Amino acid sequence: MAILIDQTTRIIVQGFTGKIGTFHAQDMINYGSHVVGGITPGKGGQKHLGLPVFNTVKEAVQQVGAEASIIFVPPAFAADSIMEAAEAGIKYCVAITDGVPTQDMMTVKNFLRRFPEDQRMILTGPNCAGTISPGRAMLGIMPGHIYMPGNVGIVGRSGTLGYEAAAQMKALGIGVSTSVGIGGDPINGSAHWVILEKFERDPDTKVVVMIGEIGGPQEVDAGVFANENMKKPVIAYIAGLTAPEGRRMGHAGAIISSASEGAAEKVARLRDLGVIICPTPAAMGATVAEVLAKL
Repeated sequence: MAILIDQTTRIIVQGFTGKIGTFHAQDMINYGSHVVGGITPGKGGQKHLGLPVFNTVKEAVQQVGAEASIIFVPPAFAADSIMEAAEAGIKYCVAITDGVPTQDMMTVKNFLRRFPEDQRMILTGPNCAGTISPGRAMLGIMPGHIYMPGNVGIVGRSGTLGYEAAAQMKALGIGVSTSVGIGGDPINGSAHWVILEKFERDPDTKVVVMIGEIGGPQEVDAGVFANENMKKPVIAYIAGLTAPEGRRMGHAGAIISSASEGAAEKVARLRDLGVIICPTPAAMGATVAEVLAKL
């Protein structure tokens, strides 16, 4: 079993006919994802990569039963694309676009809250690598070959550190149930704890790796959630132990703005909450192997 997507999920690509959308749509198709079409306003009725192009997400939902969407549109239009997907009835949306204005994401978050919770679209990103359920489906831009099917869940703000964790585990013969990138921007669609909750309910996920970084309270909030609600072991790696205060490090959200947002402080708090700490990025695979051996 996987969370969020599997081989039956009907996927559309927003920004389908653009250079980046085309490249990654073809990559997802090659992986085996069930891509059923895409959106490019003004090009509806055409074919692209052998699939139908629609002017709106609503048309794609009505005509090909689209359930999930991935966003490859410029930052200025990304928020509108996300809200269009939500209004059309898309269940899960991955926003790959980097550089979406923070104010736009505040508008998106407020828009999504208008929907009843059981009808609200799940959003990950923006500025994320996407989601992959190895051997089933890929909804993102990650190198699919480094992921081996298995029973370890991954959730992280950093796409590349997620790749590193998957590659280290594969080298040790350890597979992944689903890997979810939530994005490194200050305001993203889903926090760590939202994904932890889904992994806790997934019978095929035995251990969860949470990859975090400096800035914001998300990792500690996830630790509190895990302490109060999870029976499965949670392993955390927090990047940025040497990051200077007040300077952005890589991601827009990776900036220490208070004493509790540094890596050392997060590590100490997570350890107190019972989360297993991975000391360095080079030890992620080995730490997972040790936890699995104890299970």
